[in-house]
Amino acid sequence: MSDTHATNPLLQDWNTPYGLPPFDQVKAEHFVPAFEVALPAHLAEIDAIAAQSATPTFANTLAAFDESGRLNNRISLLFENLTASETSPALQVAEVELAPKLAAHKNAMYLHAGLFARIDALHAKRVDLDLDPVQLRLLERVHLDFVRAGANLPPQSRARYSAVMERLAALSTQFTQNVLADESGFALTLEDEAALAGLPAFLRASAQAAAQQRGLPEGSHVVTLSPSLAEPFLTFSDRRDLREAVWRGRVARGAHAGSHDNRPVAAEIMALRQEQAQLHGYATYADYQLIDRMAGKPEAVSALLGKVWEPAKAKAEEDRVALTEMARSLGQPTPIAAWDWRYLAEKVRQARYDLDDAELKPYFGLENMIGAMFDCAQRLFGISFVEQHGVALHHPEARLWEVRSRENALIGLFIGDNFARASKRSGAWMHVFRSQSGHNGGTLPIVINNNNFAKAVAEPALLSFDDVRTLFHEFGHGLHGLLSQVKYERLAGTQVLQDYVELPSQIFENWAEEEVVLKRHARHFQTGEAIPSSLLEKLKRARRFDQAWATIMYAGPALIDMALHSLPNGSTVDLDAFEAQQCELLGIPQDIGQRHYLSHFQHLFAGSDYAAGYYVYMWAEVLDADAYDAFIEAGDPFQPAIAERLQRHIYSSGNKQDPALAFRAFRGRDPKVEPMLAKRGLIA
Repeated sequence: MSDTHATNPLLQDWNTPYGLPPFDQVKAEHFVPAFEVALPAHLAEIDAIAAQSATPTFANTLAAFDESGRLNNRISLLFENLTASETSPALQVAEVELAPKLAAHKNAMYLHAGLFARIDALHAKRVDLDLDPVQLRLLERVHLDFVRAGANLPPQSRARYSAVMERLAALSTQFTQNVLADESGFALTLEDEAALAGLPAFLRASAQAAAQQRGLPEGSHVVTLSPSLAEPFLTFSDRRDLREAVWRGRVARGAHAGSHDNRPVAAEIMALRQEQAQLHGYATYADYQLIDRMAGKPEAVSALLGKVWEPAKAKAEEDRVALTEMARSLGQPTPIAAWDWRYLAEKVRQARYDLDDAELKPYFGLENMIGAMFDCAQRLFGISFVEQHGVALHHPEARLWEVRSRENALIGLFIGDNFARASKRSGAWMHVFRSQSGHNGGTLPIVINNNNFAKAVAEPALLSFDDVRTLFHEFGHGLHGLLSQVKYERLAGTQVLQDYVELPSQIFENWAEEEVVLKRHARHFQTGEAIPSSLLEKLKRARRFDQAWATIMYAGPALIDMALHSLPNGSTVDLDAFEAQQCELLGIPQDIGQRHYLSHFQHLFAGSDYAAGYYVYMWAEVLDADAYDAFIEAGDPFQPAIAERLQRHIYSSGNKQDPALAFRAFRGRDPKVEPMLAKRGLIA
């Protein structure tokens, strides 16, 4: 090892508390040389597995493959987390340089003829190998991973396939960085009191904190494109012109001509995905993607989304009448526009249900809501969270908790990184710095939840109820990683089918709405008083209000995603023209719009996980609504026997069995769609 490598903290033993990454030692310039060591080392392990003279067995091939690449794995996970949560210009340069190299490594691994020959031989005689169900599941999953990555392609196609995947990796990195550039470059300064009209105190405090982060003079206020700032601004600002500016800023991310224009980037991604599907022998990229999803075929997705699309548009027509009447009463222009809908809906909500979001927010302090989600996890699964201080993490605002079992055994580490900043991508997500597995006697999972909540200057961070749901949603993913009890890492935690991975997250949102939880934890940040029952009742009655708008905002992009990826191979894509055509074809109401437009749709283009897969949230919502009904039927949101089944079959089982079987084991039957439709107010 060279002197440079000998001093690179990424290549040393991590003698840190809990084996955490040495955050305070790692610099951006360490990653490229670290991967120059880790990638060849991993390939050497792969070569060794493939070169064995011994007949392939589960132990010497599948288990050995699952255990390989430990050094590369830990560096990759750290790199992925830092580039998303706390990036820098230097890290972005490294990301651009490494994207094709990491893709080339993946190609070298999954197109390794010798290794695949051993795996394929085992797969061919799997029924005769006397494997236990988990071993069989691992064999089937790994074999499918190799086939989907091109291992079965004829030799003359593999070089082209490798080039396609490397170029896709580079383009996805470029897409992500372009969106971040547009998001961090937008700042609407609120110059005077007139620009602050209508903004409640919590939102003024958040806008002041955003200005402070940007080094503006004391007392300045800024609105950014972070959802936890932009969305409440669209809800409360009396200034229609400023609402329009924020709305258009969010829509136009990635759609500005110049170096950050994502439209040609996405068009090239689509061309390459179609070529990828063609090389695999599929007519469309959607067909290729859905062979490894519960839905199976695009037609199943269309059937599900079709159950909500027209009913949601019909219900939105009713809501539009009420919003238009409200606009007229306020002397605002009609017909209403997309930047008016949230604002007018809030006015109607206040009038119809006597519910003001600004009245709710003081009861939803971030600290109390973190306590609420921890309390729910303890009551359901017997685990506790003990905060640790003085341990170096990736950012000063990140926090660390030990996760302990009923018997007080350490079972994982949880990191919460909750606030928006220019160095963090938007949205909310869960990731791991280390996965749970049975390797080396068992590895302790290190799970991180990222949110983008607005931070106030001089008072606690206060959440909207949508923010509370987001907090609980990501924590559901976190629990999926923390509670995992699986021997093989490929099957551990969230390594499940994409339209199943949202079940543990979405079902956990239900506890955020339970009165017994809110009465205990939703307390006024100034007085400490519990949220009044009268306010909870208003919240409950208003819960289904404007669900048509929310359904259209989500289902429109999901339908466009599926249409885009269902284009026949060889189709040329003009992003703007295609999106406009689909909006007209679907009848997406212009005064509602979409949650995501293609030029910034990171679910689709920052990677392939959600490509032809944005529908997965609604697919999982069918599962979660029906699953939570088990607790409703029992009359107890913490019913011990049901909670035990939930932990055993959903949260701790990873990908040990087919998800349809796992759901059936928990619920006793297959899921029904009616609870989801009722939850969205689309049926009685």
